[in-house]
Amino acid sequence: MATLLLIDSSVFPEGGSASRSVTAAFRKTWEEQHPDGTVIHRDLGADPVPHLDGVGASAGFSDPATHTPEQQAAFALRTQLAEELERADAIVIGAPMYNFTIPSTLKAWLDQAIIMGRTAGENSSLKGKPVTVVASRGGSYAPGTPREPFEYVQNYLEAVLNGGFGLEVDFIVPELTMAPANPAMTELIPLYEASREKAHEEAATKAKALVERLAA
Repeated sequence: MATLLLIDSSVFPEGGSASRSVTAAFRKTWEEQHPDGTVIHRDLGADPVPHLDGVGASAGFSDPATHTPEQQAAFALRTQLAEELERADAIVIGAPMYNFTIPSTLKAWLDQAIIMGRTAGENSSLKGKPVTVVASRGGSYAPGTPREPFEYVQNYLEAVLNGGFGLEVDFIVPELTMAPANPAMTELIPLYEASREKAHEEAATKAKALVERLAA
């Protein structure tokens, strides 16, 4: 039975979050296709992990037998996050764009979960595992658009998830999500609606394909 790790990082609840709406659609299809499977849901918006500090960082580069009580406590969280990633057969991450980049809660989770010599590096325990990233954004940062140079979400996550963890990365990009709320974007509402529909379709298609792939 396969395990899906679902990471949400939007500060908004599902009804007001484009990324949560799509990750929920992914999960729904996953559970329909694989009712006996397991879903681990870590909601960084509701329950953020602490930012990595010097104690936790130093613990990752030292022998556990030499850890101080403070290092042991800090490294216990990092170990838990690593184990969740290692248990998962597939991962889906909601990564809305805030101020041109990912939410600080998602960055904190990444910093805690990246353990050189275990989850990251040449012999990463996660190498080859599939991850689907829902990279929602209020405008458009697609190639050829005026804001293309400010796209720091996909570029960064491709680097850290693939280059760091060794994961197989795929993106779903719902864009123009601010169109219904911003009068200056009214004419873009049809494009937003099309993007939203496409994102939900992709979520269902990719979830189904992953279940089939893992069952093969």
